[in-house]
Amino acid sequence: MIYVVMFLIFYLETGVFVFSFLPGDSLLFVAGTVAAAGTTSPFGLMLAVIIGAIVGNTQAYSFGRWFGQKIYTKNFLFLKQDKLMRAKVFYDKHGGKTVFLGRFVPIIRAFVPIIAGAASMKSLRFEFYSMTGAVAWAVGLIGAGYLFGNIPIVRNNLTVILLIGVAGAFSGPIIIAWILRMLHARDARKGVPVTLPKD
Repeated sequence: MIYVVMFLIFYLETGVFVFSFLPGDSLLFVAGTVAAAGTTSPFGLMLAVIIGAIVGNTQAYSFGRWFGQKIYTKNFLFLKQDKLMRAKVFYDKHGGKTVFLGRFVPIIRAFVPIIAGAASMKSLRFEFYSMTGAVAWAVGLIGAGYLFGNIPIVRNNLTVILLIGVAGAFSGPIIIAWILRMLHARDARKGVPVTLPKD
């Protein structure tokens, strides 16, 4: 069940953009730490996450490919235009590598596949970057958590550390969103213009 849940979480995070708030990076690290206690296989976790991330990316890419440039002009349910435009800026800057690099950026990774699809990025090229990014991301973070969990002081206080880690995993995105909102509100009060990228 743990592997199924991990697959679903990372499939939903990118495959269904309404779930872009799900804790990705921190949850992977915590999962790796748990695996160090022998409760799960780190390789099983990596495989479940990699498959979920790739399937989710492919679904989001197909959505963007289907709707094309309409995603910038129509209000789709729960599709936040500000997040979409941030992903577009990222894509315009890094090109095809955005699919790989975006995997390591919270929120951005949920919208990059849609942008790639809308930009008619070739599917084979997209899948290459999607797969390599998912592997590097999952192996890197779960592996780091696994090494961290094998430190003696961590292993001896695993319950406390896991509680802190889980709390951080779920509160982190909320805190980041609050900080970004405060910064935007501050800029608005100062009259800083908000510019959107041109097609």
